[in-house]
Amino acid sequence: MTGSFALLKQRRFLPLFVTQLLGAFNDNLFKNAMVLFVVYGVFNDEASETAFSAVATGLFILPFFLLSALSGQLADTRDKARIIRIVKFCEILIMIVGAAGLILAWMGFAVHLIAIPLMMLALFAMGIHSTFFGPIKYAILPQHLKSDEVLAGTGLVEAGTYIAILAGTILAGVIDVEWAALAVVLVAAVGYWTGRQVPPAPPEHAETGIDWHIIRSSITLVRGTMHIPRLFLAILSISFFWTIGAVLFIQFPPLVKNILHADKSVASLFLAVFSIGIAIGSVAVNRLLKGQVSARYSPASVLVMGGFVLAFYWVCRNWEHDPSGAMYGIAGFLGHADVIPLLTALLGIAISGGMFVVPLYAFLTTTVPKDQTARTVAANNIVNSGAMVAGSLLAIGLGFAGIGVVDQLLMSAVMCLISAWLAVKLHRACD
Repeated sequence: MTGSFALLKQRRFLPLFVTQLLGAFNDNLFKNAMVLFVVYGVFNDEASETAFSAVATGLFILPFFLLSALSGQLADTRDKARIIRIVKFCEILIMIVGAAGLILAWMGFAVHLIAIPLMMLALFAMGIHSTFFGPIKYAILPQHLKSDEVLAGTGLVEAGTYIAILAGTILAGVIDVEWAALAVVLVAAVGYWTGRQVPPAPPEHAETGIDWHIIRSSITLVRGTMHIPRLFLAILSISFFWTIGAVLFIQFPPLVKNILHADKSVASLFLAVFSIGIAIGSVAVNRLLKGQVSARYSPASVLVMGGFVLAFYWVCRNWEHDPSGAMYGIAGFLGHADVIPLLTALLGIAISGGMFVVPLYAFLTTTVPKDQTARTVAANNIVNSGAMVAGSLLAIGLGFAGIGVVDQLLMSAVMCLISAWLAVKLHRACD
């Protein structure tokens, strides 16, 4: 553990770590400020709220599906540090547009006609930003770190990402939307500065041409990666995991509002607890594996996750509302008789999920040569995002079909069984 945190003192790791942390923070501050404002301040029925949350999630994920092949080619054939600088500068421009949407929403000016479309446009653009940054933050690790440091670096990146998600999520639930607008622009500017401190990471071979045809290049990329058995199984396992995660994140705001009868600060708390758990699981599995890249704990971890999802479902199903009909704030929610089993189940979902997914990401960056790591991560992003968009559409369809957010939790539990089966096959393939 001490060795893992020692990487934070190294210039070959720290600037990248801080840059990705700030990016994840900004993504979640902006997205959650927007979603919580609309769910609690604009819509008044569960189906519409779930649909909006799903559409927002889908818009953010869609660029991963469309542009990951291009981003992977660029990251493997161009200096990764230079791409980071370009991407982080674009984040400043994107957040100016998003901040304008938040300010208009706060003012109550043309909320449906202008404010929400501006916010959605910025969210989609932030998805593009993350699509191009995502492969780099993993692919650069084998280039800057020693082989026995890659798993530790991956775990720290994952833990840092979820700590950032935690901070952005909490802040979105407690500050007014106009202050969120200011914060996202300032954080983008700081992220640009830290991104400029990342050491050069030139391509492992001479720069080559780029296939700009996004459909053809995507098919070629996935086909060229998925023929490797353990990569195929790792990518499918990660995809099912993030589909589960996407569905849960979609469900949280409407579930907290309509089932638990709590305000937006509690919705923010839910997302925060989930993020803490992922961070704990990400670091804990590295300690258990002692730096070895292995999937031996993944099947058990995701089965435990499924069990916690069922426990979470049971507590939500039997949750008793405030007799006065008022929404719970943080104090009232924490005083509820069932809050401990509820938050324990939620934390358990997240910790076991983090323990499941981190070793699988390490497979992506250690199975292939260093000059192919970004494209491998990009192929993973294409498959992941396609699965997550499908999960978002399924959540929308189930909502409008009259299946409530609580009952949709059962779908997440079933998907954990599929992920466990894939993880078992992966572990056997690597023995």
